[in-house]
Amino acid sequence: MSNETEAPAPRRRLFVLLPLLVFLGLAGLFLSQLLSGRDVAEIPSALIGLPAPQTSLPPLEGVNLPGLDSKSFAGKVTLVNVFASWCAPCREEHPVLLGLSQDKRFTLAALNYKDQPENARRFLGDLGNPYQAIGVDPVGRAAIDWGVYGVPETFVIGKDGKIAYKHVGPLTPDSVRTLLLPQIEKALAAPD
Repeated sequence: MSNETEAPAPRRRLFVLLPLLVFLGLAGLFLSQLLSGRDVAEIPSALIGLPAPQTSLPPLEGVNLPGLDSKSFAGKVTLVNVFASWCAPCREEHPVLLGLSQDKRFTLAALNYKDQPENARRFLGDLGNPYQAIGVDPVGRAAIDWGVYGVPETFVIGKDGKIAYKHVGPLTPDSVRTLLLPQIEKALAAPD
């Protein structure tokens, strides 16, 4: 005599197999991502190919450089580096930025993110100043417009004023050689 409250056998098997099927589906999805060759650590930017955000940030006081103004991007390639004195990876990438500043084919500008002016000045005084313009973003509003996830980040702005590339994280000699410089070269080669 069968118990009427017991689920029919095919239905029970489905409940037993359902977690296994879900697991196999997820495992297949993860495996396809791993085998795709795509860098899963890469964070895409929705702003690539779009005009750089309208930005007019005041200069860092006491440094005698202009602020960050998106109007100055027209007609030249510009790198915009987002940094802060409290950011340890910014300190690590700083020698790389000093090296990049020697290349006069592009402008190296900065967005100083949620920093105290005296700390930013001390940071640049201790490590050197690679920038030709520094805009101060004390509350991070401009960084939101730029789609900044965290510091440091570096953007390549083409001669047309559009964002051509975004590098998330600290620049290293290897990332400059393999990722950033090819994007700069492409931006420099683009017609005016």
